[in-house]
Order: sequence, then structure tokens, then C-alpha cells
Amino acid sequence: VQLQASGGGLVQAGGSARLFCGASGNIYEITVMGWYRQAPGKQRELVAVVTPGKSTTYADSVKGRFTVAADNARKSTSLQMNSLKPEDTAVYYCNAQTPTAVADLNKFYWGQGTLVTVSS
Repeated sequence: VQLQASGGGLVQAGGSARLFCGASGNIYEITVMGWYRQAPGKQRELVAVVTPGKSTTYADSVKGRFTVAADNARKSTSLQMNSLKPEDTAVYYCNAQTPTAVADLNKFYWGQGTLVTVSS
């Protein structure tokens, strides 16, 4: 699976931005798609993912502000980010997951990362 992300850039606090990611390759194996982020000096963390059956998981810090979506064919995912805060500044990584032979253990794929900078 290959992932190509776009969007991001410089946004003022309180503003909005949208990220988009398209998948190619063995897309029919994908079971989860979404976004992670890594701020300077911090570990990569989950932002929001969409799981089979369209259930979503959000980090507490973005609930009510960010919305993740994935199309039915699992070929793309988007992240709508509203009410952005300076602490949202990070490199955002598109993520896709495929199952392995081990139950509840997925293989992770990553896009190239796109920088979102929120100015105060």
C-alpha cells in the first residue's frame, strides 16, 4: 500500500484546514485509515482513524474539532480540522492498516507526512 497526502500549510489559530490522502496498491486489504501526527520533540500520536463499519476513534485533544472520513472503497481519507490551536502544529501522517495472520495485529503504512503550522 502506498499513501500520498496533501493539504496542510500555515493556518492562523481558530482557522481551518483539510488534509487529504489517497491510497494505491493493495487497497482492498485496507481495514483502517486515518491520521497520526508528530509534534517537534514528541512521539507520533493518533489523531483520528476510521475502522470497519465506519466507526471512528479520535484523540481527546481533537474531539469536536476534527472530522475524519474514509471512502467505502478505502481508497482515500480526509481530515477536516476546525478551530485549530497552536498545539495542533505537527507533521500529520496519513495511515492505512491491513490485517496480519496475528489477531488484532495490523500492519501499518505511512504517507510522507504533511506539515500543519498553526500560528497564534
